[in-house]
Amino acid sequence: MGPVLAGVLQLLALIAALALAYVPLGNYMAKVYSSDKHWRVEKWIYKGIGADPDTEMRWTAYLRGVLAFSAVGVLFLYLLQRLQGVLPGSLGFKSIDPDQAFNTAVSFVTNTNWQSYYGEQAMGHVAQTAGLAVQNFVSAAVGIAVAVALVRGFARSRTGELGNFWADLVRGVVRILVPIAAIAAVVLVACGALQNFSGIHEVGQFMGGQQQWNGGAVASQEAIKELGTNGGGYFNANSAHPFENPTPFSNLFEIFLILVIPFALTRTFGLMVGSVKQGYAILATMATIWVGFVALMMWTEFSHHGPAFDIAGGAYEGKEVRFGVGASSIFATSTTLTSTGAVDSFHSSFTGLGGGITMLGMMLGEIAPGGTGSGLYGMLIMAIIAVFIAGLMVGRTPEYLGKKIGSREIKLAACYILITPALVLVFTAAAMALPTPGNSMTNSGAHGFSEILYAYTSASNNNGSAFAGLNADTQWFNTTLGLCMLLGRFLPMIFVLALAGSLAEQKPVPETAGTLRTEKPLFTGLLVGAILIITGLTYFPALALGPLAEGLAS
Repeated sequence: MGPVLAGVLQLLALIAALALAYVPLGNYMAKVYSSDKHWRVEKWIYKGIGADPDTEMRWTAYLRGVLAFSAVGVLFLYLLQRLQGVLPGSLGFKSIDPDQAFNTAVSFVTNTNWQSYYGEQAMGHVAQTAGLAVQNFVSAAVGIAVAVALVRGFARSRTGELGNFWADLVRGVVRILVPIAAIAAVVLVACGALQNFSGIHEVGQFMGGQQQWNGGAVASQEAIKELGTNGGGYFNANSAHPFENPTPFSNLFEIFLILVIPFALTRTFGLMVGSVKQGYAILATMATIWVGFVALMMWTEFSHHGPAFDIAGGAYEGKEVRFGVGASSIFATSTTLTSTGAVDSFHSSFTGLGGGITMLGMMLGEIAPGGTGSGLYGMLIMAIIAVFIAGLMVGRTPEYLGKKIGSREIKLAACYILITPALVLVFTAAAMALPTPGNSMTNSGAHGFSEILYAYTSASNNNGSAFAGLNADTQWFNTTLGLCMLLGRFLPMIFVLALAGSLAEQKPVPETAGTLRTEKPLFTGLLVGAILIITGLTYFPALALGPLAEGLAS
């Protein structure tokens, strides 16, 4: 079997698995967020935090809950790292420096999981399990909760109430993420992933000498790392490490975990707004972009010209031979089209155009299918933009799901899509203009610029992956990337929740002969075009200076 055929067969198997999970998981999540009953363990949690899960919240109260909970998470994780040196289970590792502790705390709370540290050489068992793994669960649940609040904004009318943040948060963790992650962890253990709390071991190397390795609760953290589209690995090599990702099957399984909730949430959306066809239209948009990007990535990594590539059968530099070019291409595309950031190969070693594809996936806003929750609300924002554009074409007030898209709604949507490009381009320009950040680049020219552009694109879009040639463990990058993660996560949420509140207050608008049918393939094509054009106009100059220049020159 040739490597190209193997890659295509893995892609088809992945699509089949996602299709099988789509309806049951989507239906289940719709029931979770529509139920008025509470499990006993959930009642204990509500009592412990002093929350009333039956109190409906307007968007301002819902936002206060999101921000307050996240602020406490940042503070707790920061203190845990700063105190690591005196905590049990630290494996002898010292406390994390202030700038890196700030960066890591923000990173995991914002679902970014950018890592400027070597996991197995910096974090002990307590920091990994009680700190990082816990945030993998709750940050993912926050994203889903905000998406559900926006869906309720479309589904409800003549009310500003969007549900209860604490109920949505707890249900997301208890009923969705914990059960699926537990099953996934067992599967990964069966594949050979580590799951223990052992100390540091001296291991002999093949060529002589000794190397230190420590164990840990790797499989359980790996499961939620992928399922919650988090991406932070227990080891520095992330999902390229055999203790995290031992076999080709585990590699494909991890890609499945990355994609399954974001895709299934479109079914949840369709059920909650009362039209499954609307969910299929959003699904078709996401799937079209994802499949297109995977095909482009496979093409550029298998067929890139040059004698070394021809002899090897593809661009193998930086890729695990256990997985090959095809599986690595699927993983890289999936992790950057979602907010995951996990890697089973090093994106800096991809071809110039391949590295550009990973960047463009993040620049789209990570909406195909995007992160847990963030992908759905990002795509719905783009749907509003597409409906508005269509309305301009025919001279009609735009409507989406029975709600008018007026000046307030379009302003909120426009602010949403402008935040991350502003962060990416401003901070990239500053880093390139100042001498200190430039000293962190190990490559000059177009590839060096791509390293900087990739870092701020990843942080601002809450992805977390990186081009490996950049030394980001400096005060400049720890601080500025941390700010990008904070602003890139919570400013968009403000506009999403404000938009949800505005939509929920409206009266439903009946369909007429002039209403744009947003469940039809025509709208899917319009939505795909709007996404690509808006992104292209925003980022093309920066891409032309980095990956496009590098790809065309090679």
